[in-house]
Amino acid sequence: MKSEQEVLEQIGIKLKEIRISKGYSSYEDFALEHGIARMQYWRLEAGKSNPTIKTLYRVLEIHQVSLQEFFSEGF
Repeated sequence: MKSEQEVLEQIGIKLKEIRISKGYSSYEDFALEHGIARMQYWRLEAGKSNPTIKTLYRVLEIHQVSLQEFFSEGF
């Protein structure tokens, strides 16, 4: 079983992969364009923050990825 920190890091890695695959090379540009605090979003991608379901849902909704899709691949 993975530790909490490992899960947070894996979530961050997946968010970064999705962001880049959607054409956003910069986390800062993505955060600013979608009204998310830059540091908050950086912490999510870095695995240094435990996102609420609301925050994770919002980011995935922007990318048009469901929670089911997000967690079914690689978790």
